[in-house]
Amino acid sequence: MIWYPKKTMEIKIIKNPITRFELKKIAQVGFGDLVKGVVDIEQGIMALGGEMHMDEQMELIEKENSNQEFVWGINLYPEKEGDDFIEFDSMVNLKPAFGNRTRGVGNLETQKKIIEIVKKLISKA
Repeated sequence: MIWYPKKTMEIKIIKNPITRFELKKIAQVGFGDLVKGVVDIEQGIMALGGEMHMDEQMELIEKENSNQEFVWGINLYPEKEGDDFIEFDSMVNLKPAFGNRTRGVGNLETQKKIIEIVKKLISKA
């Protein structure tokens, strides 16, 4: 039996725009059809490509001094468009102390901020 090492999922902190093609490459290394990510709505940055949202959240907290209150977990589907492109579903979104008691993002203003940051940082090209 030949042993092949597992592809490593590297967390990338996104501060400057990347293309949809680059997002697809991140998906291929990980889950194939989706990329887990966390968005810091205060700083307008995100972390992508981790195996778990918690790992990406910790990366932003440790390396970018993000505040947990402003970091929200999402899933991105590079092959999809419109409302199907982004999914608000992550355990890191459970923030009862900040008024969010589900894995989703209940506050529409917060959802809007997340969408704006994602649109700014991931171009359609």
